[in-house]
Amino acid sequence: MRAIGRALWRSKWLIVLPTLLVALAATVAVNLLTPRYKSEARILYEGRENVFLRPEAERATMERSAADQEAMTSQVQLILSRELATQVIAELKLNERWEFDPLIEGLPIYKQVMVALGISRDPYRMTPEERVLDAYYERLTAFAVDKSRVITLEVQSYDPVLAARIANAVAQGYLKLQQGNKQDEMQAASRWLSGEIERLRREVGEAEARVEDFRSRSNLFVGTNNTTLSNQQLGEFNTQLGTARARKADLETRARLLRDMLRRGDAIEASEIANSEFIRRLSEQRVALRAQLAEQYSTLLDNHPRIKELKAQISDYDRQIRSEAEKLVRTLENDAKEAAERVTKLGTELDSLKRQATTSNEDDVRLRAFERDAKSKRDLLESYLGKYRETSARESIGSAPADARIISRAIVSNTPFFPKKLPMVLVATFATLAVFAAIVTAGELLRTTPEDVAARPEPARIDPSRWEPSRAPAAVVAAPRPAAEPAGPALAAPSGGSTGLARRLFGRALPAITSRAPPSSRTEPDAPAAGPSAPAAEPEAAAHPETLASEIAAAPSAPAEGDDERTVLTLSSVDELARRLRDGDLGRQVAIFGTAPDGRTTQAAVAVARLLARDSLVVLVRLGAEPAGSTAPAIGGDGPGVTDMIRGEATFGEIIARDKLSRAHVVPRGRGEADTGALLASLRFVTMIDALARTYDHVIIDVGSFDGVAADQIAELAPAGVLVVSETSDPIAGVARLRLASSGYGEDLIVLAGAPLVAPTPQPEAA
Repeated sequence: MRAIGRALWRSKWLIVLPTLLVALAATVAVNLLTPRYKSEARILYEGRENVFLRPEAERATMERSAADQEAMTSQVQLILSRELATQVIAELKLNERWEFDPLIEGLPIYKQVMVALGISRDPYRMTPEERVLDAYYERLTAFAVDKSRVITLEVQSYDPVLAARIANAVAQGYLKLQQGNKQDEMQAASRWLSGEIERLRREVGEAEARVEDFRSRSNLFVGTNNTTLSNQQLGEFNTQLGTARARKADLETRARLLRDMLRRGDAIEASEIANSEFIRRLSEQRVALRAQLAEQYSTLLDNHPRIKELKAQISDYDRQIRSEAEKLVRTLENDAKEAAERVTKLGTELDSLKRQATTSNEDDVRLRAFERDAKSKRDLLESYLGKYRETSARESIGSAPADARIISRAIVSNTPFFPKKLPMVLVATFATLAVFAAIVTAGELLRTTPEDVAARPEPARIDPSRWEPSRAPAAVVAAPRPAAEPAGPALAAPSGGSTGLARRLFGRALPAITSRAPPSSRTEPDAPAAGPSAPAAEPEAAAHPETLASEIAAAPSAPAEGDDERTVLTLSSVDELARRLRDGDLGRQVAIFGTAPDGRTTQAAVAVARLLARDSLVVLVRLGAEPAGSTAPAIGGDGPGVTDMIRGEATFGEIIARDKLSRAHVVPRGRGEADTGALLASLRFVTMIDALARTYDHVIIDVGSFDGVAADQIAELAPAGVLVVSETSDPIAGVARLRLASSGYGEDLIVLAGAPLVAPTPQPEAA
């Protein structure tokens, strides 16, 4: 991919110049084209048949079948009919416009070429009507919208006003065709209905005369609502009885509920209580007294006369409220007894009326038969009369309803739909860019040949003696490694957004990171930093030897009993450390510190990572600048790493390597020189650690010597810490514990003291 990128950069003018030329040509072309405008009208097809000649049962069937696919297609063809097209052409005088008859102003050159090549029809061999119709149908599009009764009309024209006029004229002409057909149907329906109405009038008069004659002979007088007097009285008493029973049940229920509330002493919450004006005033006064009591409690005790007075008044109001509630309950109980007496009386009267109504049932049955016959004929007559009046009115004013209506009229468009200038220019530009880039890429792929892949080196033979911890004398103080002099110019300061985020995370701005230096110009590790471009270290990141020596002298030789030992866990086995990190959430993000830049920190980090990688996803991030020692061949320390990614010279996927002796992944420090404090403050580094924590089960950060970094910044990224020391009695170990504890590592700090840092045996998966 890098070779292809370099090839594209070398041939950039071969790609850019044709692209710019095509973009310029496309811009000129789209501006020279005559713009076309489109107007759109929409018609809703309601598909009604003639309802005046159809029974009610058939109307719903015709309504449901009106919008099927065949009906919509037929209406679209009616819109595109030659008859309607001729009407629109004559109405708008389209035959006088050069757009519809090209022979008015002569054929353009490209049309003549197309006619000569046989691509287009020769307009000289066509009649004027054919030329106009051909142009008309070329610019008119009608189609039905899927799963709806809407028909869309689209008209294209060089004149936006003409496009809107044609679309509206087609829609209006279509409605006129529908109205003409409907008016013919209504005239026929009117003639048929007039004959039927005369016949039904005679039959209705005879049927109503028979009904009145039978009623007078049988003494079946009719009351209100066209019912007999006996039936009317029976219905009224039945209604009153139901109302009385409902009132009785309601009163008894409310009285019982209120009585239960009073008996239990619960708060009375009912509509009768709430609507009582007297109880409402008592409740308001009680609330006011309770407020005064609460206010007095802030300064007075329970035995104060004022407190006792307020409590007595509140109790008196409570008794009055309960007494008033009992009165309401007694009132409801009396009303319930009255309703019960009324139910009994109405039941007796209803039984008497039922006995009287049974004597006139036979005559009533015959009377209802006569009434049904007369009513059916009268209803049919009224229906025909209503339809006849409606058809006569519509026929007189000449406005028969059409099968469709316009729901959206065409308006004048201000924006041409062709040509689409920006999309056409962009498509031509990007297509040219892609074509020439593909040509350069193909040439590069065909020109270059794959390089021989170097064979993977054999795993390094591990000598157990090299993993034994080095015993440093108690009086020897390891000075911090001075910062190397940058071999190139510092990178530009971070942007405002990155600086603001770094300030929120670490309380300061991002330090500058030195650019990569060639191997020949790098400063030796023991050379002191000089020059104004050396990054300024934080107080916690690089302690002076004098300060560190004073801290060692001030530190106690051994931790006090019950003080440091109860907050710091000390382990002597790498296996035990891996087990503790594996069991809980403590080992999700771990930082490993050392007391001296002797490589022991890296050995411990590699050993722990390999143990955790047996059953988890583990990544080791090398942040310290100390040499990896014998583990370098296995963990690939010479490849791109953290510093390369922060400078933008390597991607996230390129910096992750595989440990050759386990399933663990490794992120090296990188090939460029950079201050560790600058790495920690970099927004890219914070984002990288967050991404690794979301992907892997364990993220182990090899920090290196504790006096070379700002531990408080590390604590933001890795809450758990491990301190690797040769022995707990080492004065530097005590200083390291105190400094890490003050930086945020309290109970989450583990001390690995005197443990043999033996690398685990390679697993079969990694072999």
